[in-house]
Amino acid sequence: MAIIDIGSNSVRLVAYDGLTRAPTPLYNEKVLCGLGRNVLTTGRLNEDAVARALTALGRFRVLCETMRVSRVFVLATAAARDAENGPEFLRAAEAACGHEIQLLSGRREAELSALGVVSGFHAPDGVVGDLGGGSLELVDVRGTVVGQGVTMPLGGLALQDLSGGSIKKAGKIVREHMRRAAPQLETLRGRTFYAVGGTWRAIARLHQASRGYPVHVMHGYAVEPTDELSFLQVVEQTDVALLPDVDAISEARRPLLAYGAAVLEEIIRVGRPREIAISASGVREGLLFEQLDRDSRLIDPLLASAAEFNTLRARSPRHGEELIAWTDRFVTTLDGHETADERRLRHAGCLLSDVGWRAHPDYRDEQSIAVIQNAAFVGVDHPGRAYLALAVSLRHSGLALEKANPILRNVAGPRLFERARLLGAMLRVAFSISAGMDGALVRAPLAVEDGRVTLRMPPDWADLSSDRLLNRVRGLGRLVGLEGRIEIMGAAD
Repeated sequence: MAIIDIGSNSVRLVAYDGLTRAPTPLYNEKVLCGLGRNVLTTGRLNEDAVARALTALGRFRVLCETMRVSRVFVLATAAARDAENGPEFLRAAEAACGHEIQLLSGRREAELSALGVVSGFHAPDGVVGDLGGGSLELVDVRGTVVGQGVTMPLGGLALQDLSGGSIKKAGKIVREHMRRAAPQLETLRGRTFYAVGGTWRAIARLHQASRGYPVHVMHGYAVEPTDELSFLQVVEQTDVALLPDVDAISEARRPLLAYGAAVLEEIIRVGRPREIAISASGVREGLLFEQLDRDSRLIDPLLASAAEFNTLRARSPRHGEELIAWTDRFVTTLDGHETADERRLRHAGCLLSDVGWRAHPDYRDEQSIAVIQNAAFVGVDHPGRAYLALAVSLRHSGLALEKANPILRNVAGPRLFERARLLGAMLRVAFSISAGMDGALVRAPLAVEDGRVTLRMPPDWADLSSDRLLNRVRGLGRLVGLEGRIEIMGAAD
């Protein structure tokens, strides 16, 4: 499947491997055409921008044919919607791409953006803001329930146009339009603001660079409003060329950063959210999510992604699935409470536990971190991502505190770090008796019995009871404050 998104700033093609709960992008290309530039003052799409867009659409048509894409959706948003020559452009665009184009209303665009956040976050609760080149859409979202959205001409290109290039004037325009968004922003206090759109992602990338933040994945990156406000003011008042890591931002987008900062600053001041979370999921992902049947929508996207990695990378995918039940049994016998979110993270960690096995043994911990830290997972925040990378890496490197990646440890936080060590310890025991193969764990249950961590094994596995395995069981026991033992035929070792 593929989606071509004709936006006010860029025209983009994203091809996916199929219609699943967590679709994997096979190909992603964008062309910054600037269709929305000066539309609000001239009323027309710029001829040069139209030419660039049509050229891109012709290229995308050939790419879709080359990839043998079976179904193509083509969407158009604010620029084509607002321009008087929009209908003429859409006719030419349909001829260029070879497919019918859906012209989205502002309300429909807001709905799809919200569905994209529903698709990409676990139990979202807040307000979605989708900032494009021509417009800003705001819509409330609670779990899978999407509210009624509002659209305003506050996209970067639109603001640049309306303000005559003045950031100060742009701020006044933003404040005037935000009064229309009162129903959405009044519900935001104490909840999450989900920031969708390339300009806000670019600002977040610069924010990460200013902090020396280690996880460069944009999706799920969250910041506190007070921290974000001070940085947004820097973006508005500073020559963008002086900002750290600005080379990672395309030159065509750099002039729009200050306008995006002005919009987000006003949203924070008026809405007073608890946090700002960056979403890489928006209209395109929302459209795909909408195509799913009801049961597929209810699937946890993190577990869906982890299951796919397990299928593609593990020695025995069934072993990863068996690890879930095996660790479930052990955790239920512990005194400590495991939250529902910690449980789903542990399940994902089981499925990801063998992703690094093809690397040299000396580098399997590093390979596991590289894969998990940077994977295109959704449905997980950055502390959860750090937990997963730590748990699987510690399975290879050992449980000593100095073995844990200090940067990821800081991102995970104290509670999730200890949970990662616990899962890493369980995995070290499991792989020592199963060699990563399915069918073994069911014969060797692990549980807390009589105040001790006990691994039980059948008589024909007595030779597995080595010092290496016993040390790993005892290491797990030390983490939970108990003695560890191996029991065969009822005789403790």
